[in-house]
Amino acid sequence: MLKFFSRTILKVIGWKLIGNPPQEKKFVAIGVPHTSNWDFPVALLCFSALGLRFNWVAKESLFKGPLKYIFKWIGGIPLNRRSPTGFLKDMAAIYARSESLVIAIAPEGTRSKTDYWMPGFYYIANEAKVPIVLAFADYSKKTMGIAGIVHPTGDIEADFEKIKKFYEGKKGKNPETQSELKIRTSRAIKSS
Repeated sequence: MLKFFSRTILKVIGWKLIGNPPQEKKFVAIGVPHTSNWDFPVALLCFSALGLRFNWVAKESLFKGPLKYIFKWIGGIPLNRRSPTGFLKDMAAIYARSESLVIAIAPEGTRSKTDYWMPGFYYIANEAKVPIVLAFADYSKKTMGIAGIVHPTGDIEADFEKIKKFYEGKKGKNPETQSELKIRTSRAIKSS
């Protein structure tokens, strides 16, 4: 029912849905470009129209009081930033014990223009041994969906070239704040 409702809303507001849900039950979904507060409701419509539920990760201090139940209900996963095993190992453990899990991440990290994407999505997928699914909302063409998948090889620069090719030409709601299609690797960090 929700899938039909979401597809109907998209049609009414003039958006075209592209792609199909991946066969994989576990993956990291990246959503690009991220330039507006509208990106979250658009992502919700896109994923529900494809019959997918996604989760997101935030520091556990946000999951207090009544917000804890609301955040968990809408897919929030609290993460202890002081974990002795570390963020990546914790994320890999969450994937390992889950039968199906989609974590959605906006690699730009902000709606403001940045010089680099944050590489966390890549390291999570690589550590958890799950693919990276490429989701998008191209406001210039009013198209959205999932139309790409990358299996991390451990060579972030080579894998990012595939990701970069996919996102070239896709425009956010506010293209003037759209981030560069670059990823911050250890090499980029040293040269900054």
